[in-house]
Amino acid sequence: MVTSSAGYDAGPQGDGVPGSSDLMEDVGLPTGGVAQRLGVSPTTVRSWERRYGIGPANREAGHHRRWSPQDVAVLEAMCRLTARGVPPGEAARAALAERTAATRGENPPAVLRGPRTSGSGDGRAGRGPGGSRALRVGTVRPECRGLARAAVRLDAPEVVRILREAVGALGVVDAWTEVMMPALRAAGRKWAADGEQYVEVEHLLSWHVSSVLRGVAIDAMTARPVRPVLLAATPAEQHTLPLEATAAALAERAVPFRMLGAAVPPRALLDAVQRLGPGAVMLWSQDRRTADRELAGLVSGSVWGPRGSRNRALVVTAGPGWARGRPPAGTATPRSLPAAVDLLEQAVTG
Repeated sequence: MVTSSAGYDAGPQGDGVPGSSDLMEDVGLPTGGVAQRLGVSPTTVRSWERRYGIGPANREAGHHRRWSPQDVAVLEAMCRLTARGVPPGEAARAALAERTAATRGENPPAVLRGPRTSGSGDGRAGRGPGGSRALRVGTVRPECRGLARAAVRLDAPEVVRILREAVGALGVVDAWTEVMMPALRAAGRKWAADGEQYVEVEHLLSWHVSSVLRGVAIDAMTARPVRPVLLAATPAEQHTLPLEATAAALAERAVPFRMLGAAVPPRALLDAVQRLGPGAVMLWSQDRRTADRELAGLVSGSVWGPRGSRNRALVVTAGPGWARGRPPAGTATPRSLPAAVDLLEQAVTG
């Protein structure tokens, strides 16, 4: 799992506090509480209210703003739309129209029923919620920017929608490289900089990335009749998301695989190699302290089968942990997911 962190302004809690839902139903949330709930700054909420008229439907003179669940739903819709690249003015009109349609039992506006894919992804297009709380993802695709914003808001349905559509439109390799990884790295930087804050953002994002990747890997209907690829992390390695991305990419190419996951003991790995007879073995190491070169050498030297027709697997040592020093003898060390997947596919089908 990749690390990350996030910060929120102090204010009344929305979810997870006893009685908070009842309180919201009865008196509503103040602007600071709404901003915290959405992962945007209070200034952003006030600006939207002033510019686009999406403030509380019921206001009392001389009292602070109080946002009902219906009012907050309008802001949530606006957050989802701006994350997809919809201009704020258009997003506000659509969000208000959705509230009106809901009260009348009508269908929501078309813009709320489909994704928005326009935008240059240069850091300016689709600029919307987030403020100082936004993850700094740099120059990325609009889907990545939307994913980061949805993660900060803890908007799990939107995170899942973006991830699934990215995989469907781009394929696993490009979705991982251009959408998932930049957002995960941004979350990691936030966590490293801010201590325990933003952990909830990283955990939510990582869990859903893992779920979507596993869904692709498990739902594959067919695989070619070739020896499988064995995927495993080194004995001290707990990170598995890159392995899951590899599994999903192999499944997308109809390459069979077996996933052993995190922290595989040496004996278990060597036994699996002997029992399975894989065409290739990928050993993942996230950190140089977990890169077990002796184990890689043992796997590379493993052979099976009767005399005269011995077989051995190509061993692929992947991940930053193997970057320093020479690759273990008899292994290949690709520098990227696309290169690793190509190498594994060639090893078992070539």
